[in-house]
Amino acid sequence: MRCAIYTRVSTDKEEQKASLKYQKELFYRYVEEQGWDIYDFYIDVKTGTTAKREHLQRMIEDAQEKKFDIILAKELSRLARNGELSYKIKNLCENQGIHIITLDNAINTLKGNTSMFGLYAWMYEQESQNTSNRVKETLRTRAKKGLFKGSNPPFGYEVQEGKLYVKDDNTPNIVRRIFEEYLAGNGRDSIARRLYNEGIPTPAEIAGKKNAGDKWNDSTIKLILINPHYAGDLVQNRTTTVSVTSKKRKKVDLEKQIIIKDTHEAIIPREVFNTVQHQMKIRTKFITAPKKHLFTNVLFCADCGKGMWYRSNRKGYICGNYARHGKRACSSHCIEEDLLKDTILTDFQEFVKQIDKEQYLKQLEAQTKKSKQNLQKQLSKLGKQIDLIKSRKRKYINMLAEEIISHEDYRENVEANNIELAELVEKKNELQAAIESEQTVDNLEQLKQELLQFLNFDELTPEILHRLVNRIDVKVDGIPKIHYRFSAPKIE
Repeated sequence: MRCAIYTRVSTDKEEQKASLKYQKELFYRYVEEQGWDIYDFYIDVKTGTTAKREHLQRMIEDAQEKKFDIILAKELSRLARNGELSYKIKNLCENQGIHIITLDNAINTLKGNTSMFGLYAWMYEQESQNTSNRVKETLRTRAKKGLFKGSNPPFGYEVQEGKLYVKDDNTPNIVRRIFEEYLAGNGRDSIARRLYNEGIPTPAEIAGKKNAGDKWNDSTIKLILINPHYAGDLVQNRTTTVSVTSKKRKKVDLEKQIIIKDTHEAIIPREVFNTVQHQMKIRTKFITAPKKHLFTNVLFCADCGKGMWYRSNRKGYICGNYARHGKRACSSHCIEEDLLKDTILTDFQEFVKQIDKEQYLKQLEAQTKKSKQNLQKQLSKLGKQIDLIKSRKRKYINMLAEEIISHEDYRENVEANNIELAELVEKKNELQAAIESEQTVDNLEQLKQELLQFLNFDELTPEILHRLVNRIDVKVDGIPKIHYRFSAPKIE
């Protein structure tokens, strides 16, 4: 946990400076006890009734960029004494996933203790709600005049002086193409796949949105097909915020929406738009997602890591990424189901033949034991390394508190340690998973009996598959790499 520590005093008098030093000592001790890291100190010498505090604003900006996980303050009054700032802090907690803790125990969002914060926020909520209502009424007035009030115009349009105009680029043609292909019988997924494989920018990319994806999806196509703006109608107030303190939106009932006919040039003729709406009601969406088959949740693409999807026309499986988005996302990695069954059954039959041999049994037992011992040794070694790094981090906090090192040196050292710690924790989790896999079939007689079931029934059942196979990775040439849940010597 990275902590932003906020301290404030009202004046720069000597007794106030002593208070700052005392507050810092409290935070050093608290952070060390929790085993957390100090991201930065934000110190202001100003009254708490104003939000115009340099370092408080810097902290808010850093919070918006999620540079830390927790805001620590001695008490709530150090952070805010006015409603606007209380709401900013509340939004940081709710929307940015940043926790707030005060050392007087009045607020601790990690433990759900926010009663005092709610009291501060409540005093200003009605005023903020009234302001919000006035803004919404202004926007409704603009909408009734035929003026577009959204932040982003529909794909294919641009806004000029509040009016929608068809863009002078290729985006209107993409909209027309989507409607034409849908009327021609193409499913939304297949339309999306073609657009993606042709490298057509998505609406989010055109709008310049942050983290915009380059893949067209079924939901994107659907939103275009049902948007009445393309028929020339201005339809607004379709969604509204849940409350003044939340960015989440909810649908507005149809009778409360603002609909004005023929306010701008249509990209799609009205009769075509209406036909598409009718088709969407009567047509069943073609489901490309896989139905469950024998190797579902066991079979994966070796290159992109996505699960493999069963396709009856191929009598086997293909990469799920390729199935949804086409060859630009990945290749097919096709493998037949019968081939997989035969490969695994053949392996198991060979195991059974070998396991009857006393020498093989001893070899298998020794290898299984040795493998588990090695994993346990590695796990123990990793545990010691993790404890050492945590101890080293606590030492850095003490050195910072005693001003032996600067805050820049502290942060540099902690960041380097955190990278190393994250790598070790990941390795530890992998080892624990490997140990669990080794222990799932550690009784050799039980293993023998389970393998013998294949000779008796001569078929691969889901129960046996999941009992003895961890996962299967399929390479680009269709060759499977099977990860069994037990260690076995090389079959002679």
